[in-house]
Amino acid sequence: INRVRIDPKEYPADENAKTTQNKMFAKGVVHTTKTLLANKSRLYSSSTAMGKKVAVLGAGGGIGQPLSLLMKLSPQVTELSCYDIQGTPGVAADLSHIPSNSSVTGHLPSAGTWPPTNDSGLEAALTGASVVVIPAGVPRKPGMTRDDLFSINAGIVKTLVEACGDYCPEAVLAIISNPVNSTVPIAAEVLKKKGVYNPKKVLGVTTLDVCRANTFVGNAMGKSPDDVDVTVIGGHAGITILPLFSQVEGFSPSDEEREALTVRTQFGGDEVVKAKAGAGSATLSMAYAGYLFAENVLKAMDGDDSIVQCAYVESSLTDAPFFASPCKFGKDGVEEVLGFGEITPYEQGWMDKMLPDLKKQIEKGVDFAK
Repeated sequence: INRVRIDPKEYPADENAKTTQNKMFAKGVVHTTKTLLANKSRLYSSSTAMGKKVAVLGAGGGIGQPLSLLMKLSPQVTELSCYDIQGTPGVAADLSHIPSNSSVTGHLPSAGTWPPTNDSGLEAALTGASVVVIPAGVPRKPGMTRDDLFSINAGIVKTLVEACGDYCPEAVLAIISNPVNSTVPIAAEVLKKKGVYNPKKVLGVTTLDVCRANTFVGNAMGKSPDDVDVTVIGGHAGITILPLFSQVEGFSPSDEEREALTVRTQFGGDEVVKAKAGAGSATLSMAYAGYLFAENVLKAMDGDDSIVQCAYVESSLTDAPFFASPCKFGKDGVEEVLGFGEITPYEQGWMDKMLPDLKKQIEKGVDFAK
């Protein structure tokens, strides 16, 4: 809500205080109502004519619910489908009361039948989707190892991507489910088996790493994070995350500050897990990051040729078969995998440490899918 500035000439000091307050309140209500109506009209404007269907798989979870809320508000979306193993009819009903341009549906796995049939709930959620965002799976908890997380989420992602290959093979897949370094290769192998793999459309969402880096650097520089754009390359777990602070114009941290910011960006998820004391992981910030990523994908699909964002994709930039770097997006997903420019000896040191670990995580995903 915008604050209302009161002109003293409009309300002289000798007027009754109560009358003045009433006038101030009335003026504020009128101004705020006009603002809200203007925003609402934009939601229903012709800019949504090119809107798309977006499916969120795992829409009932800690990431999925706020992510679905943000996607419901997007002017790029005309149909939002929410799928999870429980709760999605309620999530969809709740979201349906929001006056935005998109319709919303909630889907559950279909009941078992004999003879066995496909999951009609998942089929309905995916059919016609242009973008599928996948935050499904269990969150990381204190003491949980990467292997613990992998053993649960790998199977979930494999099943969901198989359905994507059947019901929306042309969709762009934005994979959030951790460990992303392994789940994206799993998705690629699944789609290869089905003969529908397109490396331009199988993407790991690493936007949260960029959000964290921008926030931390903005705070360190005393400026808005909106005015900072840190390139973050590598993967999406621990030391595989490499923020290139050397490329931020006007930022010259000390060695100690650079090290602290690098490690904090790499292990920002641990910071949240610890702060939540076992009650969850980074859900709200991840939902926001997933929304930003999907929104940019949709804008590029609608013809915006200025979209460049970091994504974890099949890549030849290093000897790791998948790697996160800036990518130019177009109507069919990733149009071009861009380089990441020159890096400093400090950053090269992290690169040398990162690549063996990243390649092992990729191989683990590939082996699982095979």
